[in-house]
Amino acid sequence: MNARTKKTLSKFLVNGTLAILVILWLIPTFGVFVSSFRDRFDIQTTGWWKVFPHKEYVVTRTIDPREAGLDPAQPMTIEGITATFEEMRQGITAPDGTRLIWIGNKRIGRIEVQEYTWVLKTNLTLDNYEQVLLGKSFEYKRPDGTVEIIPGDNFSGALFNSLAVTIPSTVIPILIAAFAAYGFAWIDFPGRRLMFIIVVALLVVPLQVALVPILRDYAKIQLNGTFLAIWLAHTGFGLPLAIYLLFNYISSLPREILESAFIDGASHFTVFLRLILPLSVPALASFAIFQFLWVWNDYLVALIFMGGNPDFQVVTMRLANMVGDRGQDWHLLTAGAFVSMMLPLVVFFSLQRYFVRGLMAGSVKG
Repeated sequence: MNARTKKTLSKFLVNGTLAILVILWLIPTFGVFVSSFRDRFDIQTTGWWKVFPHKEYVVTRTIDPREAGLDPAQPMTIEGITATFEEMRQGITAPDGTRLIWIGNKRIGRIEVQEYTWVLKTNLTLDNYEQVLLGKSFEYKRPDGTVEIIPGDNFSGALFNSLAVTIPSTVIPILIAAFAAYGFAWIDFPGRRLMFIIVVALLVVPLQVALVPILRDYAKIQLNGTFLAIWLAHTGFGLPLAIYLLFNYISSLPREILESAFIDGASHFTVFLRLILPLSVPALASFAIFQFLWVWNDYLVALIFMGGNPDFQVVTMRLANMVGDRGQDWHLLTAGAFVSMMLPLVVFFSLQRYFVRGLMAGSVKG
């Protein structure tokens, strides 16, 4: 096996593995997407894959056993097939492919004649999203004819709360970390190495250790249950990673550019604003993805510092309440889950071209 064949085989294995992982990730995501458009009865009785063309038994007509003079207590002959009641309950397949099956009990049951054919169930609706996002009440008609009024969830308020929490919790640590990373990379001051070691050491400290002390401090200054409380908490928890990530990138920038700016009389603030920030866009975007996804999907920190006030519930808290209140309403849960996924996906795919470049910056010195 020559070098070209080995390279081709290696490339095929890598790409094939990645393709399999992507497909395995996309299948449940697509299932959630499809389920979010199906009504309550369909989602509780059939799988989401039934929206694709498939074969199943379809009722073509029904037979009343009493009108046909059949006695369930003894073998019955119908459509040229003789079978007992127990066999009819399980279903009997005729030579032409049709199936006879008894539905119900012996006294008031019926016989369905079913044909195995291709079907396509496209009974899709936007009612789930209207009920989740707009709080619109929905009438659900059961198979027995009774009607149930299901109240809406008003998920839109939780979306705005999540945006109010996530955007500042992403922007604030980026700004602070960018200043700190520039200082560690290009400004010589006493204690710089020790302070940077402390920052790196904070990466291994779990945030759960700090929750109770911070909660006590917030209680003393009456900061619990406010947006400022969770902004400060997420900023503190995200700063170590942000400083470390941005330091690796900023320290790898060409020294000649900064020296030329200093020779021209530029101050550190001017260099940072005019050179460092524009050149650090890949690293800033990489951390923005990390921080945004972490804060958006956070449940623990939001629950502790925002409390149980429904007016301040974020998306994760609202979904958790929906799971408790509507554990069987999968049509609403999937709609809520997909709504919570849309914005993180938009953010990731918008910034993903900077993602790998920002992470790899500073890892190789030329």
